[in-house]
Amino acid sequence: MKIGSLDLGKFPLLLAPMEDVTDPAFRLMCKRFGADMVYTEFVSSDALVRFVNSTQQKLWICEDERPVAIQIYGRFPEAMEEAARICEEAMPDIIDINFGCPVKKVAGKGAGAGMLRDVPKMLEITKRVVEAVKIPVTVKTRLGWDDSSKIIVDLAESLQDCGIAALAIHGRTRAQMYTGEADWSLIGAVKNNQRMHIPIIGNGDVNTPEIARRRFDETGVDAVMIGRASIGRPWIFEEIKQYLMHGTTQEDVLVPHSFKWKLDIIKQQVEDSVRRLDERRGIIHIRRHLAATPIFKGIPNFRETRIAMLRAGTVAELFRIMDSVEENVQEE
Repeated sequence: MKIGSLDLGKFPLLLAPMEDVTDPAFRLMCKRFGADMVYTEFVSSDALVRFVNSTQQKLWICEDERPVAIQIYGRFPEAMEEAARICEEAMPDIIDINFGCPVKKVAGKGAGAGMLRDVPKMLEITKRVVEAVKIPVTVKTRLGWDDSSKIIVDLAESLQDCGIAALAIHGRTRAQMYTGEADWSLIGAVKNNQRMHIPIIGNGDVNTPEIARRRFDETGVDAVMIGRASIGRPWIFEEIKQYLMHGTTQEDVLVPHSFKWKLDIIKQQVEDSVRRLDERRGIIHIRRHLAATPIFKGIPNFRETRIAMLRAGTVAELFRIMDSVEENVQEE
C-alpha cells in the first residue's frame, strides 16, 4: 500500500491515534513489534495556533518511529489550515485529520465526529489542509453520526475529491461511541466502490490475528488500524504479522513469549512513562495499560492485586506487586 510516495508494503498494520496513549515511547514500542505506521495523539488546532506548550509537545517525533503521522482536529477552517502548516514544520510523513473522535468534549463542540453533522464544513477544512501543506494529508472518520445517517460511502468520494491521499474508517457511528460491534460491511463497500482509488484503512475491533486476516480477506482493505487492542499489549502487532505472513499463530512456529517476557514489556512501559513525565504522573499515565493488559487474565483471585497495582504510587511499590504476581504464576 502506498500513501503518496510512502510505501507501507503488503497488509500493513497501523497504530491508531489515541489520546493519552500514543505518546512517543508507546509509538516506538509498537514500531518495535511491527507497526508499519504510527500516529501521534490527536492535536487540537485551536491550542496549536495559540502556542499552548503542552499541545506543541505532542508534535515531537523521532526518526526511529517513522513513518509517523501527526493527527489534528478542530472545527474552524482557518485554525486547521494554520495548524497543518505548523505540523508540517515538525516533519511528519503524513498529516491526518480527525473527523472521528466521538467524545462529548470534542464531537459535542462540532469537531472530530461532530463534523459528520456538517459535511460542507468538513470538506472545506479538508481542502484547505490539503492545499496548505506539501506532504500527504489523510482523514480518519466514522460511518456517520447515527444509524439513520450512515453516509460514509458518498462521503468517502467527496473526501477523495478534496485531494486526500488515504482514508481510515472506524466501523461505528458517533452515536455508538465504542459500544456494539464494528460494522465492516460499509468499510468494504467503500473499498469496493469503483470510483475510489485512494487506499482505504479499516479500523474497529481488530483484537486477534484471525480477525485481522479476515478483515483483509473479506473487505479488501489496504491496511488495518489497531487501537484499543494494543493498550497493554504492544506485541499484538508481532502476533498479527506472524499470522499474516505464515497463516499461523506465533505459538505454532515459535517459542511462546513467557509471562515474564510480557511483564518485562509492561515494566519497560512504566519506566518509559516515568522517564518522560515524572514518577507520579508517569504512573498515573500508565495505569490505562495496566488495567487493559490481558496478561493477568485468568489469574485466580486477582481482583485485590489489580486494585493494589492501580493504586501504587511509586515505581518500587508497583514493581514489588508485579514481582509477587510473577512468583505466583511461576509456582503454578
